Amino acid sequence: MPGLLEGIKVLEVANWVAGPSTCAMLADMGAEVVKIEPPESGDTVRSLAINTQGVDTHTEGLNLIFQFLNRGKQSMGINLRSSKGQEVVQKLAAGCDVMVTNLTPHRQERFGLRYEDVSTLNPRIIYVALTGYGMNGPERDRSGFDYTAFWARSGIMGTLGEQDEPPVQQRPGMGDQTTSLAMTAAIGMALYERERSGKGQRIDCSLLHTGLWVIGGDVVAALRYRQAAQRNTRKKAGNPLFNFYQTGDGKWIQLVMVESERFWMGFCRAIGLEHLADDPRFDDHFHRVEHSQELFRILEERFTTRSRPEWARLLDEENCIWAPVQTLDEVVVDPQIRSNGYFSTLEHQEEGEFEIVSTPMGFQRTPAEAKTPAPELGQHTEAKLLELGYTWDDISNMKEQGAII
Repeated sequence: MPGLLEGIKVLEVANWVAGPSTCAMLADMGAEVVKIEPPESGDTVRSLAINTQGVDTHTEGLNLIFQFLNRGKQSMGINLRSSKGQEVVQKLAAGCDVMVTNLTPHRQERFGLRYEDVSTLNPRIIYVALTGYGMNGPERDRSGFDYTAFWARSGIMGTLGEQDEPPVQQRPGMGDQTTSLAMTAAIGMALYERERSGKGQRIDCSLLHTGLWVIGGDVVAALRYRQAAQRNTRKKAGNPLFNFYQTGDGKWIQLVMVESERFWMGFCRAIGLEHLADDPRFDDHFHRVEHSQELFRILEERFTTRSRPEWARLLDEENCIWAPVQTLDEVVVDPQIRSNGYFSTLEHQEEGEFEIVSTPMGFQRTPAEAKTPAPELGQHTEAKLLELGYTWDDISNMKEQGAII
């Protein structure tokens, strides 16, 4: 079955996470994605591994994070510091529909790969420029990982964590993966607009801007009042029905009953404390907020009396809104996740089958599907050069010059 983007050609001049993640989703949707990598090392993520201990150095075996971010692509090893290498990439750009790059503005100019350069060759190109901090301003060329630009600089990190405690750290790729969704959506809309106008355009996305969007509610309040958002503490939550608690088996549950009036009676029945329903300290939302710390202490003690599965049954019987705070070993066997096909299975020639997270968009008629594992470094260099009209002599000369591998 043809994919949603069948026939669309994508050029990826990007490394690390956000750009490659975007292009992996485009590949799942049927686009042909050519990834440009430095010949000497390839994408930096080839040398990294993410395991249950965190980020480590990849040494041998299946590189799961690289597979996840680069499935379904073709790889060319091109030296962008070489004029011949730049020529090759410009020729590729001239024949593609979309170009995604995370080169800083300075490097875009240095390598002849600015939007102004490639749009002269291809006026219909959709050019996506991903930066840490934006295309303008004094820090336009500052390198930005999601830990810095998305998490720390945007205010997310400074807003999370318990009061009087250090801020909390993000997990690998959180801001990158979020930004990749914005980039994918932007590309789709730009392709749609191109069908009407016949013209391409540049799309600017930054990790910092995505971070501001993620906590947009807090940001607009700060814009209005010029004050920082108050950091929450679970012991002083104004609405104890919108909080998280530890259960008797050491697990945690998250309650999200924002409309406490609607759920109060059923919630009291679920936890077996019906007498609280008419307690004058808690008999309406205003009183529950006024006496929130008292109610919190009651609930905190009560939830330790049963296991999480027991509370799950009781809360569900009263239609309470809640969720288990799952660890990843629980997530990967979650029947709800499995029944919706949120994981995909790929076959590696040497390592066998492995699973990845599928593209988080469910197109019913033209489903997105991860089809092939990630390419080896430079696996498709020669074949793509031949498609561009280069001869075997040209390819040999470029190899001798260090322009390609």
